[in-house]
Amino acid sequence: MLKGENVVLTEIRPDDSETLYRWINDAEAVRLNAPYGPVAYPRHVAWLEALGRDDSRVAFAIRETADGPLVGTIQLIDIHRIHRTAELTIRIGSPEKQGRGLGTEALKLATRFAFDDLNLQRLWLRVFQTNTRAIRAYEKTGLEVEGVMRRAAFVEGRWLDVIVMAVLRERP
Repeated sequence: MLKGENVVLTEIRPDDSETLYRWINDAEAVRLNAPYGPVAYPRHVAWLEALGRDDSRVAFAIRETADGPLVGTIQLIDIHRIHRTAELTIRIGSPEKQGRGLGTEALKLATRFAFDDLNLQRLWLRVFQTNTRAIRAYEKTGLEVEGVMRRAAFVEGRWLDVIVMAVLRERP
């Protein structure tokens, strides 16, 4: 468990499953960072069961208290032990919790964990050009724009540019 001032990063628990399933099938929320496609319940269950067996991924639940309800998730995916890199993904799934700085704080905790505990040296992510709120949160946590993949995503009938952002560990 990783504790901040306003959020706690915990393991993803079995009782989080229904909330996560609802979020992954919320077309409006998914379209903030991915093309939407409905996820069947068996596929969701298989993903959840595989979390603890995948050494290339660390997934955290974002909560306001250690025993509180799920607010969001943050993951380090495609962890590369030789290059010491990982991709970040984050979602604050509860609409009433968005825009309150919880995601920014979760990013700071996950970044510190990645650098100090996993000994990674580079974290990166992809974000749609239209997700300005997320871009601001990423910039607050030290991520910098590295480039733009032009027309890299087709969402709701239009092409979007995808911005690549990264943060490097201060001491390699």
